Amino acid sequence: MNTKTKSLEISVYPPEAQAVGQFDGGRITEIKPIGFPQDGPAPKNLGPLFYWAWATAKGYGKIGLHPHQAFEIMSYAIEGEIGHYDTLGTKSRVKAGGAQVMQTGSGVSHEEETVADHNEFFQIWFEPNLSEAITQPPTYREFSHEDFPTETRDGVTLKHVIGEGAPVTIETEAAMQDILIEPGHRYVRELPANRALAIVVIHGKGVLVDETTMGKHYLESRYFAVVHAGELGAVSIQAEADSPLRIALIEVPSKVSYSLYREGR
Repeated sequence: MNTKTKSLEISVYPPEAQAVGQFDGGRITEIKPIGFPQDGPAPKNLGPLFYWAWATAKGYGKIGLHPHQAFEIMSYAIEGEIGHYDTLGTKSRVKAGGAQVMQTGSGVSHEEETVADHNEFFQIWFEPNLSEAITQPPTYREFSHEDFPTETRDGVTLKHVIGEGAPVTIETEAAMQDILIEPGHRYVRELPANRALAIVVIHGKGVLVDETTMGKHYLESRYFAVVHAGELGAVSIQAEADSPLRIALIEVPSKVSYSLYREGR
């Protein structure tokens, strides 16, 4: 579903319109709001936001050792506990609300595992200037839920994950918040020209509104929404009256000054 206005273009993708995948014989399954190039018709990338998967596992599951280069990759735990091992010598686990961040640079291999009875996590890839990033040594950083600052106002709690005021800093220009909107409340987000928002609904139901045209787009759990701003605009996200709405929101530039992988690098 697409709505074009003078300033905003909004697209909404229910789960059935997103790509899927699995690991470890189906122990870990995932939907992909933004998939790899071969994953089908869902959005390919959003500026330097290259990939976004939502993985689920009941009990133990493992994604075996595999290599990465140049991309900046974050695993963000929603429920349960996830483990990480890499060829830098890192062995770690983070629980719900925590994050594992790799700047893969000149190259590193890692493996992931799910630990608790029920596990859900995002894996999100950001694309810096790959020709520069690949010359840098790889790094790994880990954050617990308590490391992330939160603020609450007017029935909205914002947890700052990436960007200004957040502990996760990356080379890619991006900002991310984990946002909880109380029943009947709304969150308003202004969007400068040539910026884009990616919104994943973690749980709850609500309405995404273009504040210029008042066009409405209904959201439910696991829906993915994309907002492009050609010029200054604003959207609001309102929770239904009887239940809270939790979303993950990432803002990136629509275009960057370097060539992107999907542009033929």
